[in-house]
Amino acid sequence: MKLSILGSSSSSNCYVLHNDKEALIIEAGVTIQNVKQALDFKISKVVGCFVTHEHSDHSKYVEQYLKASIDVMSSKGTIDNIVIKGNRKPLAIDKYKTLQYGGFKVYAFDTQHDCQEPIGFLINHEEIGTLLFATDTYYLKHTFSNLTNIMIECNYSNSILDENVKNGTVNYMRRKRVKQSHMSLQTLKQTLQANDLSKVNNIILLHLSKENGDENLFKDEIEKLTGCKVTIAKKGIEIIINKTPF
Repeated sequence: MKLSILGSSSSSNCYVLHNDKEALIIEAGVTIQNVKQALDFKISKVVGCFVTHEHSDHSKYVEQYLKASIDVMSSKGTIDNIVIKGNRKPLAIDKYKTLQYGGFKVYAFDTQHDCQEPIGFLINHEEIGTLLFATDTYYLKHTFSNLTNIMIECNYSNSILDENVKNGTVNYMRRKRVKQSHMSLQTLKQTLQANDLSKVNNIILLHLSKENGDENLFKDEIEKLTGCKVTIAKKGIEIIINKTPF
């Protein structure tokens, strides 16, 4: 199965898991036209779109997706904070229950971010096994088993952020907000160590900060820690993700 990354930053976020028959969208931070292009305009194979929270870089184009007859799912708290003018509305999902859309089974859990009711997802499919998706969360209070692929935020490094505060690039209030809403390299390491990675094939690092991150450092550090293949999520790239390395 392919993972197409259409955006992974504070500007826009959208990820599409797809094969020849079906596709699942995670986040609605890019236009429906971008999604159509990524799928060679085979939009009818989209089984649904799951959104983690209401911030615009993740939810700005929800209404476009709904108008394209795509089911959009998120928490009730998120939906209550997205303005939808049309008659078609997103569907509220219950956390800790598994939903099935096409061949995808999606299980939502709570995350920690500065918004109403943010969530992350466990996504299971026969081709990819179980994928953990967690972004815009400063830590995860849950651990998971039988993971085969991980997409997770690695937004900043504590040392880089502190240096930017010291030299005036980042003010103190922004530093406080970052630490209370996004995952650091240091916290990510602890998170990964708390989970069983024995079956994990890919770790994809999401939502890196341009000012407070370092993609080469982050990639090297996580590869050394885990022994897994690590990819930095960048707009426009495609990754093959499977249940096994073969």
